Amino acid sequence: MVEREIVEKGYAHPEKLVTTEWVAGHLEDTGNVRIVESDEDVLLYEVGHIPNAVKIDWVEELNDPLVRDYISAERFAELMSEKGITPETKVIFYGDKNNWWATYALWVFELFGHTNTAVMDGGRQKWEAEGRPMTKEVPSFGRTEYPVPERDDSGIRAFKAEVEGVLGRVGEGVSLVDVRSPGEYRGELLHMPDYPQEGALRGGHIPGAANVPWARAVREDGTFKSAEELREIYEGEAGLSAGDEQVIAYCRIGERSSHTWFVLKYLLGYDNVKNYDGSWTEWGNAVRAPIER
Repeated sequence: MVEREIVEKGYAHPEKLVTTEWVAGHLEDTGNVRIVESDEDVLLYEVGHIPNAVKIDWVEELNDPLVRDYISAERFAELMSEKGITPETKVIFYGDKNNWWATYALWVFELFGHTNTAVMDGGRQKWEAEGRPMTKEVPSFGRTEYPVPERDDSGIRAFKAEVEGVLGRVGEGVSLVDVRSPGEYRGELLHMPDYPQEGALRGGHIPGAANVPWARAVREDGTFKSAEELREIYEGEAGLSAGDEQVIAYCRIGERSSHTWFVLKYLLGYDNVKNYDGSWTEWGNAVRAPIER
C-alpha cells in the first residue's frame, strides 16, 4: 500500500518512495524487505545505522576493481546472496546527503533487473532528525542463492557514443541535463565546491545541456519536493518534457545524475531518461570532445 504522505505529492510512481514511518514499521520484516544504506561517506554506516540495515559500499562492492564499469552479473548475484536478498526481496535504499548515493545504488540494482526497489524519503537526515533508533550492530541474514541476472544497460544507461549521436538534436526532442554545480557547468570548477579540483583536463559542459543542480529536487529536511514543484524546475525552467524522445542526465562520475534520473523517471514519469555515468570525467578528458562554457 502506497502511503498517503507520498501519494499527496503527486508522483507518477509513488511506490518508489517510502516514508521513515514505513521503514520503522518494517524493521523486523526481514523475510520480505531488505533495508540498504549506501553513503558517500563509506564509514558512516559503522558510526550508526538503521536496525537490520545492511551496507552497500559503492566503491568496493558496486564497481569493478580494474575496468571503469560495474561489477559482473556473477558478482552481483554473489553480493545479493551474501546480503540475504532474493529476486523477490523489496530493497529500500537510504543514505547521507539527500540520498544521492542511495539513488546511485538503486540505479545499479536496476541495471541488473532488480526493480523491486524504493528510496526512504529524507534519508539518514530525516531518520536521525526524528530521533529514530540507530545501532552499530551489523545484522546477519541467512545466505540466499540469487540467480545470475542478465544485465541490460540499454534502457537506463547512456554511453559517450550515444551522447555524441544526439548532439545535433538537442532541443528537438532530445534534452541533456547537467546536474552539477553552476561553477562546474561554467567551467570554473572541475569538481563540486569544497572538494579537490581533479578528474578532468577541461571544464565546461556538453553543448546544449541545461543546468539543474541535482539537490534542487529536495527540501531542507532531505525529502523530495512535490511533483508540481519538480515540474516547475525541470520543465518550466530547464525546458525538459516527459514527451521527449530522449533525456540524458550527467554530472562528474554519474552519482549526482542518478539522483536526477530517479526524479525524472519515477517521480515525474519520464519514460525515456538515461544516466550518462561516464559524465564529465570522461567527456572532459576526451580528445576533441565538444565543450561549451
